[in-house]
Amino acid sequence: MDITFSDKKLAKIVNDDRKLERKMGKVRAEKIRLRLNQLHDAFTLEDVRNLAGNYHELKDNRKGQWACDLDQPYRLIFTPHEDPIPTNADGQYVWSNIKGIEIIEIINYHKEK
Repeated sequence: MDITFSDKKLAKIVNDDRKLERKMGKVRAEKIRLRLNQLHDAFTLEDVRNLAGNYHELKDNRKGQWACDLDQPYRLIFTPHEDPIPTNADGQYVWSNIKGIEIIEIINYHKEK
């Protein structure tokens, strides 16, 4: 799957192992690398749906975004490259039609509330 980043600073951190560990800590850095490898190896988002990492769609003010678990309570947040996001007749997102993502942040979004 094609992976891009929403900003250059995030891309620079994630693509440099030393910077990533320094900024995120060893455990979270390892999880980030694992999740990015899973996503990179996938052909579509459907390929990661049932892998460890709890890949899931977000709701409410984050509708149109997906998340996967890192170390609790942190998540890797991303959006599909496809615009509009593919949906079926019932309005559900079609994971198998999503072939690229943009990483937008690494965050504990539960703390936002």
